[in-house]
Amino acid sequence: MKTVNIHEARRRLSRLLDEAARGEEIVIVKAGRPYVRLTPCFPERAPRTLGGWEGRVRISEDFDRTPDEVAGLQGRS
Repeated sequence: MKTVNIHEARRRLSRLLDEAARGEEIVIVKAGRPYVRLTPCFPERAPRTLGGWEGRVRISEDFDRTPDEVAGLQGRS
């Protein structure tokens, strides 16, 4: 965690914003006490990879067939 006093933050705001956007935690202090924390609005996420459940999940051949008793068709002609 990086702490910066408010006067230094005014001078280096652009650079501090870039650092915070890359994930560094930056706290701006006023009169020696924590005042605000700079954090990115949209943290970067690793791209999703396909096939994460491959080999762990089995889908039945009749997975989309609804039993008659569930469909309410039992006893109808």
